[in-house]
Amino acid sequence: MKLTPIGDRILVKRVESETTSAGGIIIPETAKEKPQEAEVVAVGTGRLLENGERLAPPVKAGDHVLFAKYAGDEVKLDDVDHLIVRSSEVLAIIEH
Repeated sequence: MKLTPIGDRILVKRVESETTSAGGIIIPETAKEKPQEAEVVAVGTGRLLENGERLAPPVKAGDHVLFAKYAGDEVKLDDVDHLIVRSSEVLAIIEH
């Protein structure tokens, strides 16, 4: 299934967090927080400005981003959890 976000929305897929701590302690599934890091899957056309022009989102498909903790709406595509967030909820682009 293909999904294209509308306007300034961005479709992201969360990046799985580590299952062990830096000290080697295994973290159980129930104690882990949902990661705030994600990979951009698809990007909308951008926010419509008052003068009729579109402001393109600052990210592109394939970018790794950090987003606000309680941002977006969860959706399931082909049995994989994704998140739709607004471009304003993206806090940073992560460069590896």
